[in-house]
Amino acid sequence: MSVEQLEKPITNDVKQEAENIPATENREKGVVADASGGQAEGDANEKNVVASSPASEGIITIGEALEAAVLTAGNKPVEWSDAAAIQAAEVRATGRTNIMPGGVAACAQSAATLNARANSEDDKTTLAVVLTGARSKLPSDKPATRKDAEGVTGADMRNDPHLTTYPTGVAASVAAAARINQAK
Repeated sequence: MSVEQLEKPITNDVKQEAENIPATENREKGVVADASGGQAEGDANEKNVVASSPASEGIITIGEALEAAVLTAGNKPVEWSDAAAIQAAEVRATGRTNIMPGGVAACAQSAATLNARANSEDDKTTLAVVLTGARSKLPSDKPATRKDAEGVTGADMRNDPHLTTYPTGVAASVAAAARINQAK
């Protein structure tokens, strides 16, 4: 990675991406939508529109919170505290007491080990590499709760030499998801 890539935060220009979305048609739901100028325009066939259940609407899962950490701290090299927080999040999301080979936590532990031995910052694995596609690596997922956030934050702090958490890291993402879910 170049120095410019490491210093540049990962951001998405939503308006630009919306303009690139082609018109879609979903005959099952009776919706035709076209994204133009950052706003979706379309017509709906009232008798065929299927609404999602209100219970699951807007609820953020632990896997989604892990993926959100990519947007806020994706350029940060994986450290032991990050690996511990990711492991705690995986255990809480799946309900298993051990980590899965090839899962997000195993990948994070491997990255933290390699980063501890790396000679330069360019050789270190970042959170973006580990957490991209985290939802698909979890066999099961659940909505983030306050207890989940406390567990992830505790694991992060216990494994940090200064007993702190990274302000926009994994623990912060899970805590933000829990706050949003609690407000609903």
